[in-house]
Amino acid sequence: MVVFLALTALTAPARADALPPIIAGVARNLPVLARNGMVVAQEKIAARIGLDILKRGGNAVDAAVATGFALAVTLPRAGNLGGGGFMVVHLAKENRDIALDYRETAPAAVTADVFLDASGAADPKKSRDSGLGVGTPGTVAGLAYAREKWGSGRFSLADLLAPAIRLARDGVPVEDDLADSLPQAVRRLGRFASSRAIFLKPDGAPFGPGEKLVQSDLAATLERIASGGPKAFYEDETAQKIVSAVRGAGGLMTAEDMKTYAPVERSVVRGTYRGHEIVSMPPPSSGGVHLIELLNILEHFPISETGPQTAATIHVMAEAMKLAFADRAEWLADPDFVKIPLSGLLSKKYAAKLASEISMEKARPSAEISHVDPAPYEGDQTTHFSVADREGNAVANTYTLNFSYGLGLVAEGTGVLLNNELDDFAAKPGSPNAFGLVGGKANAPGPRKRPLSSMTPTIVLKDGKPEIVTGSPGGPRIITTVLEQISDLIDHGMNATEAMEAPRFHHQWLPDELRVERGLSLDTIRLLREKGQNVVVGGTLGSVATIQILDGLMMGASDSRQRGTAGVGW
Repeated sequence: MVVFLALTALTAPARADALPPIIAGVARNLPVLARNGMVVAQEKIAARIGLDILKRGGNAVDAAVATGFALAVTLPRAGNLGGGGFMVVHLAKENRDIALDYRETAPAAVTADVFLDASGAADPKKSRDSGLGVGTPGTVAGLAYAREKWGSGRFSLADLLAPAIRLARDGVPVEDDLADSLPQAVRRLGRFASSRAIFLKPDGAPFGPGEKLVQSDLAATLERIASGGPKAFYEDETAQKIVSAVRGAGGLMTAEDMKTYAPVERSVVRGTYRGHEIVSMPPPSSGGVHLIELLNILEHFPISETGPQTAATIHVMAEAMKLAFADRAEWLADPDFVKIPLSGLLSKKYAAKLASEISMEKARPSAEISHVDPAPYEGDQTTHFSVADREGNAVANTYTLNFSYGLGLVAEGTGVLLNNELDDFAAKPGSPNAFGLVGGKANAPGPRKRPLSSMTPTIVLKDGKPEIVTGSPGGPRIITTVLEQISDLIDHGMNATEAMEAPRFHHQWLPDELRVERGLSLDTIRLLREKGQNVVVGGTLGSVATIQILDGLMMGASDSRQRGTAGVGW
């Protein structure tokens, strides 16, 4: 269920704190409106838990932490304790922006050739279907760290975990996305007895609509974290059970890998776009870097004049996407292990060079594109939620297990689904991962390295205050989904829901194809093909959770491409 709120014009005098009528009477798709706080997430129960924290005096970080733990129960295919992710925070009082990296790390025993077969070729089964693909999880450490550092101080970790514990113990209704995803995951979950015992019935069928999913072991794990903090997850019996499960599935994780895991505060990447400040996630996510690189390129084209969903606009954006993804393959990786020409990639001058290579009339074949050296310019199943509070704080958070339900393996006795995130490494230079992304030697597997990601939690500021809080799941499609959301809001004056509903498109350099969602005009598709774009129609791209803030009015949009999403506010 997507929650929308439409307000009609008031006939009686309005209170000073009342919500105004809809800003644009011509809008066909209307966002949720609020003044005091808002949470937009891919699952409505978790979103309402976050909103309740805001109503009880918590700040955006408190609400984000409670939402994140709740999603581990209510959206198990992507919400998680056994994965990792990224958080971008804007603190209003300090006027400070922070990036928190709680991405999974490779075990210390991982080597560059860990995902190769005897002949030296990449073996996808090793990284996607075995314990070798499991990274040391970061979510518990990351969410706990965020609360301790930037929470309001009004809520303990146990307070924020309490709703998730109750949901896991008492059960959640099987509906919406959970009802949709469980049947598709039967084969993946059915490989492991520990997973079958939770997610499938004795006859092997998934739980269905009208039934409840009870996760007693997960409730016990959450209770241990509530009483003992992250240490109860990373050092005690839970850690031992996770290590045992990973090694039993052929992985290399050790108790020391769990014990030494730590999230990392990083400097956000910053850019500007037509007078708006872009604040996003730095490496080891590629999302923020290439979002800003793409926006820098688009500044050279009259996007607002060529209009939304036109062949001219889509063509230019697709050509820019090719260039950015070619750079991604070459330069991006874990910055703790590889030197990245970051300021060059973010440079306006570098973007001008790239923009000069784009023809408005003809598509450039991907085979003719390789990365450009930025040094001279130096100076599918993830989930995202966005939170804003009345003090001006904001959180954009994206976290993941990689595949839907990750590896499909629950660590026996913990209720924790484990990730297969190490497939995001480049098993071999030039070999695509599960999302078709090609990587280079910079993103090779290695001990304690964090695999490159496309997650793009982003906050857009205007005059130093949050204006847009957004992000999306979708593998490499995250970057282009967030790009299109921001462009639609800034270039085309859409509201958050109109931007969310617009058909999306994606090009990632290799393979050389422009993917577009159904709903794009057939005339537009024809014109794109005449320009030489290899258009492929079908599927859905991304699932945004966006908050737009104008003059103190919060407008939330939760994506209708997935059932059960919600934007809730007060």
